[in-house]
Amino acid sequence: MLETLIDQYGEGWLLLGAGAIVGLFFGAAAYQSRFCLRAACAEVADGILGPKLAIWLTAFLAALASVQLAILAGVLDVSNARQIAATGSLSGAILGGLMFGTGMILARGCASRLLVLSASGNLRAIVTGLVLTLTAQASLRGVLSPLREDLSTLWTIPGGPDRALFDPQGPMFFAVVALATLAFLAALWFGRKRGLSALELTSSTVVGLAVCGGWVMTYAIANTSFEVVAVQSVTFTGPSTDTLMALINESSIPLTFGLGLVPGVFLGAMAIALFKGEARIQRFEADLPMERYLIGGVLMGFGSMLAGGCAVGAGMTGGAIFALTAWVAVFSMWVGAVTTHTALNLAARRRNA
Repeated sequence: MLETLIDQYGEGWLLLGAGAIVGLFFGAAAYQSRFCLRAACAEVADGILGPKLAIWLTAFLAALASVQLAILAGVLDVSNARQIAATGSLSGAILGGLMFGTGMILARGCASRLLVLSASGNLRAIVTGLVLTLTAQASLRGVLSPLREDLSTLWTIPGGPDRALFDPQGPMFFAVVALATLAFLAALWFGRKRGLSALELTSSTVVGLAVCGGWVMTYAIANTSFEVVAVQSVTFTGPSTDTLMALINESSIPLTFGLGLVPGVFLGAMAIALFKGEARIQRFEADLPMERYLIGGVLMGFGSMLAGGCAVGAGMTGGAIFALTAWVAVFSMWVGAVTTHTALNLAARRRNA
């Protein structure tokens, strides 16, 4: 059936459709669950192991467990994915992760959260997201690219087995899958103990399953097509940058998974915001200084390109396939976010003392 669809419509339209479907589910579920790495980090920094942490853990572990189960079932092979096959940068993962973590605290949201909030009419998120996207483009191909390249080459790791934490063909793989599944079930139990509703836990799970869906769908297309098709899943900085630049610079836009993903997430989140009656214009306010958001956007834009992805792209999508650099990046994001949140709280207490 997939061969027939490729012959009839071509790989581009199938990838676009796959991205849109995954995006719709991700956007709707992320808005409903209020999935947000920044919120989880802020909660931990305040010494609370509460519902926001439970939401993030449920989504992350749902992605991890479902992707590994798909690999075990033979419907997914990520050995050719960029996060595994290409040369990785540990220095980029560390430095970029720290910058991204700091930026998302300043901007009150990571790249995915800004996109979801934009769909509800949040002008702060729209402006910050544009700054993030433009900085990411400057870091990829523009004036900031030499600095990014210099930092990323400080400590590299070859692609292949060295970049994978576990070998799907290894003797321990079944145990790894079992532990990932048990960890996901533990996250659901933790969420219930922290007062999350069944709808919130289901929505958080769908966020993680959307990541798995992206991997499986693009792999199926790549495995069937005679053309070279990248096996990929949910990430936001790169697709947002490519979409914006294509709209500005190109008369025709190439059909890709990312081109469907970004508007899909926006529309999915908007649908839930409208259904719940929460869509409204939100502007910058006196106690929410614009410069803090702009600095956060710049740090996230450069940091995500240096780290190899955003909190979802590197953290969840790369983490779900056990890419070493992805786990280093998401750990560094946690460190940067917790440290920044703590420092801002201390500074606020001193001002009020």
